[in-house]
Amino acid sequence: MDKSNEKYSAYIQILKEELVPAMGCTEPIAIAYAAAKGREVLGELPDQVVVEASGNIIKNVKSVVVPNTGGLHGIEAAAAAGVVAGRPELMLEVISQVTREQQEEMRVYLEEYPVRVEFLDGDLVFDIRLTLRRGENEAKVRIANYHTNIVHLEHNGQVLLDLPVEAEDESGLTDRSLLSMADIFDFAQTVEIDDVREVIGRQIECNMAISQEGLTHSYGANIGQVIQASSPAGDPIARAKSAAAAGSDARMGGCEMPVIINSGSGNQGMTASVPVIVYGREIGASEEKLYRALVLSNLITIHQKTRIGRLSAYCGAVSAGAAAGAGIAYLDGGGYEEVIHTVVNALAIVSGMICDGAKASCAGKIAAAIDAGVLGYRMYQQGQQFHGGDGIISRGVEKTLDNVGRLGKIGMRSTDKEILQIMLQT
Repeated sequence: MDKSNEKYSAYIQILKEELVPAMGCTEPIAIAYAAAKGREVLGELPDQVVVEASGNIIKNVKSVVVPNTGGLHGIEAAAAAGVVAGRPELMLEVISQVTREQQEEMRVYLEEYPVRVEFLDGDLVFDIRLTLRRGENEAKVRIANYHTNIVHLEHNGQVLLDLPVEAEDESGLTDRSLLSMADIFDFAQTVEIDDVREVIGRQIECNMAISQEGLTHSYGANIGQVIQASSPAGDPIARAKSAAAAGSDARMGGCEMPVIINSGSGNQGMTASVPVIVYGREIGASEEKLYRALVLSNLITIHQKTRIGRLSAYCGAVSAGAAAGAGIAYLDGGGYEEVIHTVVNALAIVSGMICDGAKASCAGKIAAAIDAGVLGYRMYQQGQQFHGGDGIISRGVEKTLDNVGRLGKIGMRSTDKEILQIMLQT
């Protein structure tokens, strides 16, 4: 792809917008960000906090440990962390600078001023609204559609910011409709490495660091360590799976290290990157080849998630696992045909895996998605593939991605509601 092509600069910008650092699961961090911004607007510590959240937000925050809180779980902990110690200028790293004293302040705050949580039944999948009060003073904050998109600010009835909100509107971001599998492959093949060195290099550094943390310490169900202990020594695919799962173990378990996310998700960021990095290092790939494989994997993940949406009942690890399989195929010397057939085959195998919130089992789902991605590649190597008409698979990769997007965004809406009802009963 020539640098004069409008897509060249757009693809670089998309990577910069999506591959950003975040601490912990991104939904509780978005709540902490809103809470920190609300306290900034209020100008003092609130003695009342009401959090209204859409179902997918509640689902993804309910069971996960919020980092830098001393092991606290859930929406209440995220809101308390934001009002007590949040620094809104840090956005998705809003609670990265918390002190031990502030962790104790959070516990005291929650005892004295319980945070009220209400289900927000509206049209938006991603919707967070906070009301903070102290005496007669009041502040309101709303985040919609993606994690840092503040669309409303209000102080004592005076509207400070009010942006129009439509479902799935991401008009503040670079146009994702410019993405296509053919152009993504072309871009990955031709991009000047220096143009992506900073964003991809940061992903390698951060995500491999938290992966190592998960492999050496106990978090959640320790899926990464289980895979490592039960796999043949020297198996590069097993090492790739265990490393990715271990990173999820750590971040779901409240690890305070940052992750470079993809499409708003740290687990997707881990899945799209760590298996590719580990496999590339195992086979001795050059730095340039590894960077190109990561550009490919990340953009394929984003391309799939654009159709599905940032939050749904469809597990995002499936998209990232298929993309990781494509990255591994590329590292092995595969071309465009290998890449697209890897993705289609992988999606035919595991599409429909549900998202039932952020928690320890996400690491297992990541391992399964990577397995499917690698199997999709191995199938094509052996001259095997799924064909158009096999279930949701259609002739042509873009049409298949359309089908999967329809499944995840529209077909699983009722599934999403049932998942939330089940989770709220447990």
